[in-house]
Amino acid sequence: MGEKKNWKVKTFSTELKIFQTIKELETLDDKVNRFIAESKVKKVISVSDTTTTDNAGATIGVIRVLTYEA
Repeated sequence: MGEKKNWKVKTFSTELKIFQTIKELETLDDKVNRFIAESKVKKVISVSDTTTTDNAGATIGVIRVLTYEA
């Protein structure tokens, strides 16, 4: 078989408020970038975003998943 990888997954989230989305996404970016730097992440494998919704189907948050090599 191949070389065993030491991949880990970290999840970040943020609430979205109307007219503040750009600021909230920038804050989320900063949180992820700070984690990468502080954790000395060797390699980012993938970054994926998905939204959360309320009962009416309105987008109310973002979940960002980071897969990385430790």
